Formats: sequence, C-alpha cells, structure tokens
Amino acid sequence: MAVGVFDSGIGGLTVLDAITRRLPDLPLVYLGDNAHAPYGVRTHEDIFNLTCAAVERLWEEGCDLVILACNTASAAALKRMQETWVPADKRVLGVFVPMIEALTERQWGDNSPPREVAVRHVALFATPATVASRAFQRELAFRAIGVDVEAQPCGGVVDAIEQGDEILAEALVRSHVEALMRRMPHPQAAVLGCTHYPLMEATFQDALGPDVKVFSQANLVAESLADYLVRRPEMLGAGTESKFLTTGNPKAVSSKATQFLRRRIIFEAA
Repeated sequence: MAVGVFDSGIGGLTVLDAITRRLPDLPLVYLGDNAHAPYGVRTHEDIFNLTCAAVERLWEEGCDLVILACNTASAAALKRMQETWVPADKRVLGVFVPMIEALTERQWGDNSPPREVAVRHVALFATPATVASRAFQRELAFRAIGVDVEAQPCGGVVDAIEQGDEILAEALVRSHVEALMRRMPHPQAAVLGCTHYPLMEATFQDALGPDVKVFSQANLVAESLADYLVRRPEMLGAGTESKFLTTGNPKAVSSKATQFLRRRIIFEAA
C-alpha cells in the first residue's frame, strides 16, 4: 500500500513529513535524484527523462501512485507524462493543483468553470525552470479569472538550502522578494512554488510583510493526497515498507536530510 514521493533533491522531504503527520500508517518510499539536482536549471527534455526514470524506480518499489514533490518536475514534465507515458493502472500527481485550489478557495476536485476570486495579485517564487514553464499560470487559468501573477525565478536558493548555508539562502530570498516587489509592490498572496522553500517561509513572510498571505505546499499536498486516497483506494500500491532512496551518495544525503528535517533519516542507494 506504499505511495512514492519524488524530488530532485531533499526539498520534497517537507511534503513527505506533512504526509507522515496526516497519514501516519501509510508507507512512503522517497526517492531523491540528488545525482542530478538541481532540476531548476535543466532543459524540459532533460527534466522529463530524469523524472520518468525516477518514477519507474518507484513503481519497482510497489508504488502505483507517485507524488512529484518537485515543482520543477510538476511544471516541466507532469502534463506530458500523464498524456503520453503513464499507463492506465498507475498515477502520477503533482504539487501545483492543491496549492491553486487553496489559493482560489475551491474544494478538492471542484471542476466547475473558472470564476473571479478574492485574490487578484499573486507573487510566485519558484525555480527558473518552473517560472519558464508557466505551468502555474496555466493551471490557475482553469480555475480563476482576472488574477495577475508576477513570477520571480529564485536562482541559487535551492543550492544554498541543499548546502546547508542558511545565511546565503536568507540573503537570496530577501533579494528575490525585493526584485519582485519592484514589479508588483502590493501582492495580496505569495506562492512558494518549490518544496525547499517552506524552510525559508519565515524569511519570505518577513520580507513580504504581514499583509501578504504566504501559501506553502506541504500541508496542502498532504490533505489533497488523503482526500484522493479516500476516493481512489485502489491506487494504493503493493509496497509495504517505508524507505529513503537516493541516486547520490547515501551517507552525504542522509547527513543533509537529518539536518533538514531535524530527525534521523537514513538513505539507501537507488
């Protein structure tokens, strides 16, 4: 009954942690493609191929349902995967839709036509590849009209977080917020469009000011998954064991992950 959780690095552990809190009895297999991280600076073709390879590895672990806990993969690869590659008995879900449903105050799975919503000015902070894909704007347009989105590619933030350099990460976040607010001085809401960014949520909030509502993904994705599994219990795979896999150096990744989540995490070679 295991579910797979994939990220290019360790950022997706924020999503895994939230799912564990929401569904404590659900076995989870996490795969970090640390050998090829970060994805945010790669081409869409490269991201598609790497993501497909990772998802296949999770299927081998008995995970018929895989969550792409990576905004870059969700933005650059997911639509093509779902349309051309994922077999009928498997599911691959991304992290954008739960965020947009929360932003537009729609119920999970509400497929009614797009409508006007309370939030009109939205700041999006994401990796360069996610911003370039315009996937967030595309998904938002299915659900809301009249929303102005200003996107800021946050180069360097993921690298700084992965390297454990909080001082650099904080400085970069403040610089990116400043750059966005020169173009959109008064956003009503800010979307943290990368699963690494919840670790810097307090810095984003401080830089944006108290009047901006910050949307962070982990808890929203966990709630959406719980709802999905109630509706589609047959998508629970055959896997029964929770584990952490990496394409990188297991010892080095385990050390970073333990620091990242502040609890002991042991990765195995994928």
